[in-house]
Amino acid sequence: MPKIVLLLFVSGLSFLAGCASNPITGQEEMMFDRDYHHDVNLGREITPEVEKQLKGRIKDQQLQDYIDAVGKKIVRFSHNPDFDFNFVAVNDKSINAISLPGGHIFITKGLLSKLDNESQLAAILAHETVHVVARDAENMMSKQVVMGAVFILAASQARNEGEVAAADLAMELVALKYDREDERTADLGGMDYMFRAGYNPNGMVETMQILQKEDPYVTSDFFSTHPSPENRIDYLRARIQTHYQDGIAGTKKGYDEYHLNVLDRLKNLPDSQDR
Repeated sequence: MPKIVLLLFVSGLSFLAGCASNPITGQEEMMFDRDYHHDVNLGREITPEVEKQLKGRIKDQQLQDYIDAVGKKIVRFSHNPDFDFNFVAVNDKSINAISLPGGHIFITKGLLSKLDNESQLAAILAHETVHVVARDAENMMSKQVVMGAVFILAASQARNEGEVAAADLAMELVALKYDREDERTADLGGMDYMFRAGYNPNGMVETMQILQKEDPYVTSDFFSTHPSPENRIDYLRARIQTHYQDGIAGTKKGYDEYHLNVLDRLKNLPDSQDR
């Protein structure tokens, strides 16, 4: 696309943008496209590229089925239980989890290896589920005009012309940094989802404590896209005391299940997947 045409296109984006209600907060937020089904189509187009950037999916069907089952259990208690979510474990050694528009959620081998039980896994997947339900990625892209231009172009170009745009957008989404308010909403909304699904909400606090121990220079992928966990532990603990303390008995931690389906299987992966 010629530069002058792109500039004219970008300058007109502010007139195209509308607002949509965030189902988590109830607030109206800027969205280039109010239709969630367009998120689904875009997510479907860029998922293969994002998966490639994250070193491909871990080739262990039992592990993948387990991750997806935990994620789908969370989704059933979300604001949009009918959304078509997919949860995939990937080979990337960074400590990270990424959600794409439409419900494609990735969790890295690096992060899986740090967790110790199913409630911690549920916390991560619930957090990312909130980002999808709230359409945080599209909201952030709508605030960033140039990135929004790429978003519109990738969504509108013909398939044979959109591969480069999709690859560029995939790179932007992998590096997308949500603001602190989005992360707080994902933390607290995710804690509510996981608790309603029967998981111990302390799993969210434990996950933050695990991440807090990591060297931000070694695990820069997580810390470049998420606020510091130490600033989030206090409000998570307060939430447990005020909202979940009376019902916490009997909620699931899932040590044995997580070790059997994830940690033990990661140890037995062939060297070809240890990239």
